[in-house]
Amino acid sequence: MENVPKVDVVGVGLNATDTLIPVPHFPECGSKVEIHSANALLGGQVATAVTACQQWGLRARYVGKLGEDHAAALHRSEFQRLGVEAHLFTALGCSSQQAFILVDPSGERTVLWKRDARLVLLPEELNREWIVNARVLHLDGHDTTAATLAAQWARAAGIPVVADVDDLYYGYEKLLPNIDFLITSRDIPARLTNDQNLRNSLPQVAGHYGCRLAAATLGHEGVLAWDGERFHYAPAYCIEPVDTTGAGDIFHAGFIYGLLQGWPLQRQLEFSCAAAALNCTAIGARGGIQSVEKIEKFMATTSKHPAAF
Repeated sequence: MENVPKVDVVGVGLNATDTLIPVPHFPECGSKVEIHSANALLGGQVATAVTACQQWGLRARYVGKLGEDHAAALHRSEFQRLGVEAHLFTALGCSSQQAFILVDPSGERTVLWKRDARLVLLPEELNREWIVNARVLHLDGHDTTAATLAAQWARAAGIPVVADVDDLYYGYEKLLPNIDFLITSRDIPARLTNDQNLRNSLPQVAGHYGCRLAAATLGHEGVLAWDGERFHYAPAYCIEPVDTTGAGDIFHAGFIYGLLQGWPLQRQLEFSCAAAALNCTAIGARGGIQSVEKIEKFMATTSKHPAAF
């Protein structure tokens, strides 16, 4: 039997290689736009979140699949450099997931991505001990069958499950009832309930799927969360954004960090917003990950956007 050490957070989900392309304006159809740089950097929802957690002093484990290419070597090297315990499967004969990301002068990004079907993480590739020997499980729900099994194992062992959901992938109906902290992009609650009003849709989502918390991240408007009894809202911090790539990934990392510190929910949300904002001041999904001390100083000294709720 493999001796699996205890970690603070285990992440099961996506990794990616992002080519960041700053553009002077979003290209019109049929146009030509001159660019001055294209930077290949590491990203991916869960891989980025666990990386941030590790950099903040948590013990992190990552489970995912790579292709058979140079990008895979970069991911392996970075996990090793940071001390993340990585269980990386190789899909033979294909490339790792890649994305080309256009970043306009406001920092807003548009993602063009490609993922070979052979990169799907399979349930039989998971080891239960990787999941239950952790204090928190983090998922993105892309490979829903494997994610659902991991979430079921965690739930049975009393381990909280956090999910970063930015799309409704095939099989999500079986995954969501196994999520404790469901933190989605703005549009997901409406897609689940056919109700555009977050004050209606978040309680409906939490009630239907049995989540302890249902929340939506709202970009420069911050985050709105429903805990089963009342709403919690945290405005976003005022920054000059360079690149919003990875903002949601770092928000989830901040939420996990605060959860493991036992912070009140409001402080968790504010810390998460601050960590995400700082990450947007540099290029790349992981370019602006700051220390906990710098994040807390930023929170104490930086103004916030007007409250949207």
